[in-house]
Amino acid sequence: MDPSVRKRTLRLMSNGMYVMTSSHGEQHGAATLTWISQASFKPPLVMAAIRPTSNVFKCLSESRVAAIHILDAGQQEMAQRFFSPTRVVDGTINGEPFTPGVTRAPILPNAHAHAECEVRHIFSRGDHAVVVLEVIEAECDGEIHPLTVAESPWEYGG
Repeated sequence: MDPSVRKRTLRLMSNGMYVMTSSHGEQHGAATLTWISQASFKPPLVMAAIRPTSNVFKCLSESRVAAIHILDAGQQEMAQRFFSPTRVVDGTINGEPFTPGVTRAPILPNAHAHAECEVRHIFSRGDHAVVVLEVIEAECDGEIHPLTVAESPWEYGG
């Protein structure tokens, strides 16, 4: 297989841009993710591929909870903030205010939609772990046109 063709082909898969947050005790983790998809209606499951070296993965592995924030197409700046390592300063994560949700995972009020989840299973293989999460709470304020990788200046995958 030609690696450049494989990379180009895999980058054609449609991916949204999300911010995932989690906490364990006083530790917080947050990251922009692109590999998230709904996996089941009953129960409502989503799956996410996450780097096991990230702070968000470490937190959700311990606490077994996370929040997935769906970004609007106009929120590229917010997505970019979470490409950097997690910094918690004065009630913000990477400059974004947050409050604890039902699960105690950090909720970013500037994201207009989010789902709070409990971890059901973690599959470890490759450079990303696949995490299966059950949605236990969801909020959506108004109309949202989700930000996608294709509409952003970034590429991820391949």
